[in-house]
Amino acid sequence: MLNTLSFSGLAAGQRAVHLRVIETTDLHLHLLPYDYYADRPSAGVGLSEAARLIDEARTEAGNSVVFDNGDFLQGTPMGDYVAHQTGLRDGDVHPIMAAMNAVGYDAITLGNHEFNYGLDFLMATLDGANFPVVSANLAVGLGSEPRKDTTLVKPYVLLDRMLKDQTGFEHPIRIGVVGFAPPQVMDWDNHALDGRLHARDIVEAARAWVPEMREAGADLVIALAHTGIGSARYSHGMENAAIPLARVPGIDALLTGHSHLLFPSPVFGSLPDVDIATGTIAGKPAVMAGCWGAHIGVIDMLLVHEAGEWQVLGTRSEVRALPTVQEIEHADPAAPRDNGPSERVVEAVAQAHADTLTSIRRPVGTSSEALHSYFTHLGVTGSLQVVAEAQRDYVRARITDPDLVDLPILSAVAPFKSGGRGGPAGYTDVPAGPVALRHIADLYPFPNAIAALCLTGAEVIEWLERSAAAFNRIRPGSTGTPLRNGDVPGYNFEVIDPLDVIYDLSQPARYDFAGVMINEQAHRVISVMLDGEPLDPQGRYLLCTNSYRAGGAGKFAGAKASNLVLSDESVTRDILHRHVREHGSLRRPDHGSLRFKAMPNTSVIFETGPAAMAHMNEIEGFHPEQRGLTPHGFLRLKLDLSHGA
Repeated sequence: MLNTLSFSGLAAGQRAVHLRVIETTDLHLHLLPYDYYADRPSAGVGLSEAARLIDEARTEAGNSVVFDNGDFLQGTPMGDYVAHQTGLRDGDVHPIMAAMNAVGYDAITLGNHEFNYGLDFLMATLDGANFPVVSANLAVGLGSEPRKDTTLVKPYVLLDRMLKDQTGFEHPIRIGVVGFAPPQVMDWDNHALDGRLHARDIVEAARAWVPEMREAGADLVIALAHTGIGSARYSHGMENAAIPLARVPGIDALLTGHSHLLFPSPVFGSLPDVDIATGTIAGKPAVMAGCWGAHIGVIDMLLVHEAGEWQVLGTRSEVRALPTVQEIEHADPAAPRDNGPSERVVEAVAQAHADTLTSIRRPVGTSSEALHSYFTHLGVTGSLQVVAEAQRDYVRARITDPDLVDLPILSAVAPFKSGGRGGPAGYTDVPAGPVALRHIADLYPFPNAIAALCLTGAEVIEWLERSAAAFNRIRPGSTGTPLRNGDVPGYNFEVIDPLDVIYDLSQPARYDFAGVMINEQAHRVISVMLDGEPLDPQGRYLLCTNSYRAGGAGKFAGAKASNLVLSDESVTRDILHRHVREHGSLRRPDHGSLRFKAMPNTSVIFETGPAAMAHMNEIEGFHPEQRGLTPHGFLRLKLDLSHGA
C-alpha cells in the first residue's frame, strides 16, 4: 500500500499521497524508562524511548502527524511531586508538557486521569503546551445542544498541512482533529469537578461536532478518543464507545485508548464491526497503543484528491513495541545514538526526575515486615490492610452524624499492582525496614480521594461477590485450571478489612468481569464474619473506599450517591503518609482474612512475579510447587486447594 505509484486503486494519472498518523496513549507520566517505586531503571517504557519509535516512523513516511490520546498527567511519583510539593507557578512548564513539546505533537486530547489533581492544576499544566488540546464532550457550561456548550478546551482543531506525493508535488489538506473523554470522569473525580465541569455522551458530541468540522473545511477527520473498544451496541453514556463512535459519519480514522490494550490484536477478534486483519472498526482505520509509552500506534492512509475532495483509498494499522530487555542487551554498543526527540525529552525532564528521586527516597517511617501483593489473591493481604487501617482511622475521626457514629467501620482496598497488564514486575514490594515516600506510593499508586458509604450487610456481601469474579470456576478434583480470571484487573478485586471471608470457587461467578450480574442463583461468598459474628444482612455498616469506586466504577453494589456519607479532597495516599508519620511505622492489624473452601484433590495454577520466591513461606498452606516461568516472565505455581488455605 505504501507504494503509491503502483496502488491498484489508482486511476491513470492520479497522484496518491501517503499520510502516517502516529499515536501515543495512556502515558501516565512515564517519561523516562525508570521505575520510581523500585527506584531503578526499567527498560521498555517511557516517552523518551517511545520518541525513538516516533522519529523512526516519521522518517519512513513523507507525511506524518503525531497525537496523544490522553491520560498523560498522572501515574508516577513525579506527577505527585509536581502537583503536591512544587506546584506550578506562572511561567512554569510541567514536565509532561516539556516532554511533549520536545517530541513535537500536533495535538492531544484529555483522558479521565487528567483531572486527578483538580481542574485548576490541569489548566495550569495545559498552559505549557506548544500544540492544541481538544475535547468535544467536556464543558464548563452546557448549552441546549453540544455545539452551544462552552467547552473546557477547544472541541476540535483544523490543521492546515502540505502533503507531498512521491513525485515531490505538494497538496494542501485540512485535517480536523476532535477529542473525546469517558463521561464517567464526572463520577470518578466528582469531589473536584462537581459544579465546575459537565460531560456529554461521546457519540452525542461526535454527531454534533463532526458535521461542523466538515462545514469548516475539514478534508479529513481524525478522532482522538480516550475510550476503549467495548460493546458494539450503543448505549447513552457508555464508557468504552469506540465501535459506536466509529460509525459516526464523517470520521475517517479513530485513535483509541483508556483500556491499556493493543489494537489491532487478537483480543478484539470476536467483536462485531471489528476487523483485526485490516485494523478497522466499522470500516474505519483504528489503533490503540497500550500504555506507558511501551508502544506507539501507526495508521497509514493512502489518500487521493479527486473532484475537489480528498478520498481514502486504503489504510493499514499497526502497533509498534519498544525493544525488549533481551533486544537491548544484545544491541550493538557501537551503534550510533541519535540526538533527536529522545534526547530532548531526557533533557527536558532531567531536573524534575532528579528532584523526584530526592523526594521519593526521603524516609517517613518504618515497617516491621515486608508488605507485598504477590499473593493478595491468595489471602496474603498485609499490603492492603495497612492502607485499610489508615482509611478507617481517617473516616472514624470525621463521622459526626449521631445516626452513623456508632456503626461498624469496614475498609475496602484493592491490589492496584498485582501483575496482569503491569507485567511480572508490576507488584507492590515494600521491604521490612525504613519506609520512604516511594514505598507509600507503591502501596497506593493512584491519587484517589477518600470516600465512605453507608451500606447494608447485604450490599457488603454483594460487594464481595463482585470481587469474587476475579477467580475462575474450579471443578472439584481438577488440576491445571488458572486460579485468576485474567479479564478482571487487580483494581477490581476488593478486600474488605476486618472481615473474615470464605469463597467457594466450585460455584459459578455471580458477576462477570465488568460487574454485570450473570447468575442470580450463584453465591461464592459462603461465610462473612465480623468480630466472630456473622455479618447481619439487614445491619448497617460504613465502608471506607475511594472516590473512583464510590462513583460507580466497577459496578459494585451500593456505590451510589444516595449512600455517600463522606467525600472530601483528601487523597488516600496522603492519608496513608500522614498515618505513617503519626505512628512512626506501617501497622498491619491482626484481624481479617480471606480463604477458600477446601476442595480435596484439587489444584490450580497461579501466576505471580518471580520476586515472590522470597515469600513462599507465606503460602505454605497451598503446598506450592514451582512450574517455571511463562513466556511473559511470570512465575507459575501449582497450588493445592485440598485444605482450603
